[in-house]
Amino acid sequence: MQVTFCRLRTHQWCFILFNVILFHALLFGADFVEEYFLHALPYVDMKVAEIKDKARKLNMDPLRSNLSKYYILNQPEVCKGKNIFLLSFIFSSPGNGTRRDLIRTTWGSMTNIQGQSILTLFALGLPVLVTTQQEIDNESHKNNDIIEGIFLDSAENQTLKIIMMTQWAVTFCPNALFILKVEEEMFVNLPSLVDYLLNLKEHREDIYVGRVIHQALPNSDTNSQGSVTLNEYHEKYYPDYCSGEAFIMSQGVARMVYVVFREVPITVPADVFIGICAKSVGLVPIHSSRFSGKRHIRYNRCCYKFMFTSSETTDAEVFLAWKEINSGNECTLFESYYGLISCKLLTYLDSFKRFHMGTIKNNAMNFGD
Repeated sequence: MQVTFCRLRTHQWCFILFNVILFHALLFGADFVEEYFLHALPYVDMKVAEIKDKARKLNMDPLRSNLSKYYILNQPEVCKGKNIFLLSFIFSSPGNGTRRDLIRTTWGSMTNIQGQSILTLFALGLPVLVTTQQEIDNESHKNNDIIEGIFLDSAENQTLKIIMMTQWAVTFCPNALFILKVEEEMFVNLPSLVDYLLNLKEHREDIYVGRVIHQALPNSDTNSQGSVTLNEYHEKYYPDYCSGEAFIMSQGVARMVYVVFREVPITVPADVFIGICAKSVGLVPIHSSRFSGKRHIRYNRCCYKFMFTSSETTDAEVFLAWKEINSGNECTLFESYYGLISCKLLTYLDSFKRFHMGTIKNNAMNFGD
């Protein structure tokens, strides 16, 4: 009787262990697959050596002498004489001065991490209202951190915005080792991001890293925003590219991408545009699941200490995350484990809810029609 009981207990433990392993595989398996198995093969193109040579020899003096042709507001001296480790370019809407102020007082206020110099700037296009432009002028005069291009800041012009950002970086901040492009609704854990970059072992001059989008289909619906015709892009899939919410390029990559800008149609989405440019210069984007992409990561202190970014963060979440991450309280191994499990589960639950609500809305619209 005792032997049967022991055998039963052994089976139970085996069953529990199997389910624990299965639970972790389902929760973290997608990230593991993305990280290690979805890396594209290097692109081979005989023009790559020529492009790299042009990138090394770029002469930006004509642009420096004709700033008014490209920029309403500029900070041409902000990088001069400095060895910048990370240049953070925050893509902001002209009217969102309150959000910019929040970033300036939280994660964007960091200027030195582990002895590495950090510079944070805001990238804007022109506002619709003259009064908004006056407010931006005053804000720029006060903070000296706004780069404003000569184009309307709209959804259709985001590719122009990314061209402006890259052009400014290679022209006025060629000594910046890495360039972070990030949207203003994101929270960024700069200490973890800098630590990651410092620990890169090789090819730091060819870094293009973020949450990689694999085999995305071009939008061929001409009635929707962001549609792309076959004449503009004729491949079945877009090349692998980093999600535009946040990604990092090295200075070398920025210079190579700048060289091939005119060869890529600006009608494609901004993040795809950079991906196509990267492909044409022989670069493979590096995937990291610590970039959230479009997903909002439910807040947990130890989870946010591990993640690089979270999308759609409210002002209150940004302030809380900044305060707790920089409180000096380290996470134990168990706290880190629990935090990652918790925010993963809650994030998937939120995604399911949004999908479910979207389905209900679509069905309601179809019923109404």
